[in-house]
Amino acid sequence: MQVTTLGLDLAKHVFQVHGIDRNGQVLIRRQLRRGEFIGFFRRLPPCLIGMEACSTAHF
Repeated sequence: MQVTTLGLDLAKHVFQVHGIDRNGQVLIRRQLRRGEFIGFFRRLPPCLIGMEACSTAHF
């Protein structure tokens, strides 16, 4: 299966990622550190990404 939608919770140091396929089946559920962020997304095919940030994510 291929990830079609990703949910991303932004924070200062650790991001939560939740990815599903078109049927709603969970394919990815993990934490990413800042250093892993770009490499992780480079390996994924294009998909819809929804982002949510906690109140301190911008600091």
